[in-house]
Amino acid sequence: MLEVGNGNMSTEEYRCHFSLWSLAKFIILQAPLILGCDIRSMDNDTFELVSNKEVWSGLLSGDRVAVVLTNRGPSAATVTAEWSDIGLNSSVIVDARDLWEHSTTTMIRNQLDATLDSHACKMYVLTPH
Repeated sequence: MLEVGNGNMSTEEYRCHFSLWSLAKFIILQAPLILGCDIRSMDNDTFELVSNKEVWSGLLSGDRVAVVLTNRGPSAATVTAEWSDIGLNSSVIVDARDLWEHSTTTMIRNQLDATLDSHACKMYVLTPH
């Protein structure tokens, strides 16, 4: 059960929690969504998180890869995923779709990195060229 919207976590922590559920959904065909909050009284931040259509999208097709970069540390940090960390050949060039920002960065080589606040995350779908 997801704790998104139950209190005791920041919006960034809820985003990470929901991103990790979504990653499981990409991998496991039918990872059910069970929200632990009262949907009748969820705040706008929670509603925006759980209604993000890009995060809800179905299974990945082709050679696309889903990646969640997470900063579990107490302060801001740059988090990096090398292509070898995520099963991509070092020569691959990708476009990275940020599912929370609804933006795409094109022609990325060798690694994906993001500077993240404490307990924050970024979720991407990488599409190789």
